[in-house]
This record gives sequence, C-alpha cells and structure tokens, in this order.
Amino acid sequence: MSFSSDTKAELCREPLHKRCCAIAEAYGVMLYCNTFTAGEIRIVTGNTELAERLPKLIKKAFNCGFDPSPAADIKGKQTFSITDRETIRTIFDTFGYEADSTLAHHINLGILEDSCCKASFLRGAFLAGGSITDPAKSYHLELVTAHYNVSRETYSILLELGFTPKDAARGGNYITYFKQSEAIEDFFTLIGAPIAAMDIMSAKVEKDMRNAVNRRVNCDSANADKTVSAAQEQLEAIKRLERRAAFDELPEKLRETALLRIANPEASLADLAMLAIPPVSKSCISHRLRKLMELAGQ
Repeated sequence: MSFSSDTKAELCREPLHKRCCAIAEAYGVMLYCNTFTAGEIRIVTGNTELAERLPKLIKKAFNCGFDPSPAADIKGKQTFSITDRETIRTIFDTFGYEADSTLAHHINLGILEDSCCKASFLRGAFLAGGSITDPAKSYHLELVTAHYNVSRETYSILLELGFTPKDAARGGNYITYFKQSEAIEDFFTLIGAPIAAMDIMSAKVEKDMRNAVNRRVNCDSANADKTVSAAQEQLEAIKRLERRAAFDELPEKLRETALLRIANPEASLADLAMLAIPPVSKSCISHRLRKLMELAGQ
C-alpha cells in the first residue's frame, strides 16, 4: 500500500460519534468526490477502508444509504452512487442548497462553525480528493476538486486555522496543496491521522541524518584530498632541496620536519605534529613546512 492509502486507512478509523461532524465529513467527501449534482452523487474509491466507512458515514449524517451499495467482496475500485431524487434533496437540504437551482457549489460555512466540524470537513476532503507523496522521497499533499469556489473557500478555511497553503489549477480541477513537511504534519494531526504525522517526522529526521552523513563524508573526502595534495607539494619541495644539495644545510628543526614528512607522506599536519620529537603544535609544523617550500622556491 502507498503512504497515501495508509493515511486514509488511519483516518477511516476515526469514530463517528457526533452527527454534526459526520455531516461535515460527508460535506467534504461530496465536494471533493467524482460527481455531486442534483441528478447524481457518485464517489469512486479504491481504498478498502473508505469503502467500508462511506455507508456508515451517510447513514450517520443523513439517515439514508447508497443505491445500490457495492458488494463487499468487489476487488479494485468501488463506485458508490445516489440517484434517488428524494435522497439527494435531503442531502442538499442538509447543506442548505436548493437541489433544483444550485448551479455552482459554495461551502456553507454555517455547517462548519465548530473547530471539530472544520477538521471533519477537511478529513472528508482528503479522503475523497486528497493525496500525499511518500515522505521518504518528497513532501507534497494536495486536495483536488472540480469546483473553483469550493477550492477558494477551503483555502480560506485553512488560512483561518493557521495554515498557509498554495493553490493551482490542473486539467479542469482546482488544487490546494502543501509542500512543507511541518504544515503537512499539522494538517494530519488536525484531521485525525497522528500516526501519519509521526511517520513524516521520522522520515524527515532520517533524511536529515542521511544528508548530514553525506555532507560529512564529502567534507572528509575533500579534506583528505587537500591533505594529499599539500603533502605532494611539500615532498616535491624537499626533493628540489635534495637535488640542489641544500638539504644538509637546512636548520636542524627544518631537516627533522622534512624527514618526518618523507616518512609519513599521507599524514595530516595534526598527525605530523604528534609524531615530532618532542611533539609540537600543528601551527608549528605548518610554519616549518611553509619555510621548506619557500627555500625550495628560491
């Protein structure tokens, strides 16, 4: 299963205790589902848990059912539809719509006065029209609806709740989306998926740790390359001094440092400083090697 499917499965475990929240969740489902008109309501889902929840949700919210309900043993996507005019009229009346005159859907904010109902509405919107990428790869959550006004008003509800979503249009649909992991975590916590929120946090920590390790490895590799390159330059300088018969004329400390470098061609400055007898500071070794290179360049 995908991360998106797992998240929807978690959301479907949220109990249907309060009728007002059931109405709000059903409202989100229908405004973000496949078809929501005065002639037909149609919801198509491939999520088993959502397929099990929908009949209970409609019964709790409107005391009615789908006609006909899909068989429980159907594999793949299931289609839930309502075509009975009286049932649709009951649903429209609950939402404050006129079934015979509604041309463009708006969100009736009177149904979403309480914070619990706002969260339930957003849960329904995600269940019907939402998706989330695998957080191990990227962070992207979106809610997709065919209704422009609904998309704009959902955007406003999210702003009211402290979120800062983005919006876009694609293929005749309208999208509200998040790309920040923290916002997605907070959104899932709000609508009843704390486990999904924790999974995103864990994925982010793992990704940050992996990036830190990679940066450290790359940094260590670059430092090692610099050390080897600098050591090669120092060895070349010492060879030039030997070719000019100037090596034996070096001051004792410089000669000892040169011999130390010849014996330890890949050692870092800190390692050379520890190998000196007696041990000296890193800056002292660095100063002596620079002096050797200056003398070789003369």
